[in-house]
Amino acid sequence: MRESNREVLIERVLTEAIPMHGRMIHGRDNGKLWEAAQVYDVHGRAINAVDRGTLNNALLDELERTPNVKLFFNHKLTGADFRTNRAWLERRTPGGPAESTTEIEIAFDLLIGADGAHSASRYHMMKFARVDYQQEYIDALWCEFRIPPSPSGDFLISPNHLHIWPGKEFMFIALPSADKSFTCTLFAPASHYDELESGSPQNLIDAFDANFPGVCPELISPEALLDQFSSNPHLPLISLKCKPHHYGSSAVIVGDAAHAVLPFYGQGLNAGLEDIRVLFSILDQHGVYDEGASPETRTSCRRAGLQAYTDQRSADTHAINDLSKQNYLEMRWGVKSPLYKLRKSVEETLDRHLPSLGWQTQYARISFSNQRYSEVVQAVRRQGNLLGLGFGSALVSGLAAVGILVWKCPGQFSPSSVLRGTWQGVKSLFFG
Repeated sequence: MRESNREVLIERVLTEAIPMHGRMIHGRDNGKLWEAAQVYDVHGRAINAVDRGTLNNALLDELERTPNVKLFFNHKLTGADFRTNRAWLERRTPGGPAESTTEIEIAFDLLIGADGAHSASRYHMMKFARVDYQQEYIDALWCEFRIPPSPSGDFLISPNHLHIWPGKEFMFIALPSADKSFTCTLFAPASHYDELESGSPQNLIDAFDANFPGVCPELISPEALLDQFSSNPHLPLISLKCKPHHYGSSAVIVGDAAHAVLPFYGQGLNAGLEDIRVLFSILDQHGVYDEGASPETRTSCRRAGLQAYTDQRSADTHAINDLSKQNYLEMRWGVKSPLYKLRKSVEETLDRHLPSLGWQTQYARISFSNQRYSEVVQAVRRQGNLLGLGFGSALVSGLAAVGILVWKCPGQFSPSSVLRGTWQGVKSLFFG
């Protein structure tokens, strides 16, 4: 958004944003509720929870103030010829009968399709371009819930965290909203939804108590939980990849139209906005908007620029698609894993005390930098290999030390006591 040089727009959006500095993991042990915070970044950076309606309205208001932009609503793309640069749209008359439609034809230089996962732009582009296309519905549905503000009008739980109730095969999350409520989502396999829908109302309440302790009745009343589960839709999650993202010099698709991703990294909207930054940066590099260029030159430059955009961007959008799938596993179960905590602690320690090494967690690279998603994957894989070598060397050295101690002092040390002492030292070092 900063690339647009609209500081007022950015200020308006951030004024309504709520910074979240980390995850808050919820659980219950021996009948007692607990919560544990996991910071996103050792340097104190935070991600922002922004209401989608607020962001949409801010962008639309900014567009309305832009003199060379015209907005048309109630128009549906029904056809396009990307060789002759003609498109056909169905225009509906608001408030009129369903049959009150008119087809209009338009000419264009460049069509940018930003029309979502079920994109008409992509559908018509695929009639011209040889598009490799992959669509997947994962075995999970989602349903939205709401935690209301407290009776005093404040947040019931910390507003500066993404709250997670992990459940191995499913999870419940909560994100803060500007009105002091939380927007919550239950992600679970379709079979789990079938069980909840076919059971009694008490079955739903018992399932929440067993799997998401502290949610009902502490945060959501049983009546509200039942009402929201029955009235809010249970929707599928779609993931798609395609390549190329363009055709010739006349069409390009961006956002979910080109790379719908699962919501578990919170990068769907960010990746779409980044598409625009990268796209126009590349078009500028190819001189598409140079003053004095002839229409033929612009067309040629645009063709080269769109090809360069596909070559670069498709690798990155494929990467964030895969990362979003992997993060679902991490959020619903990995956040409780000792191995996950160990690696996170080591990487954050290196980032804090030895920043010159350039060591960062995968989450920090993605959320707090403009590093390409494909480069993040490579960097994290390299870090993982180095950590594996380090842990392996430490384990071999530790076992060798145990053997030497037991051999030299058989009456004072046993293998089990030395290993227990070593493990307690590791836990103290990394987990406190």
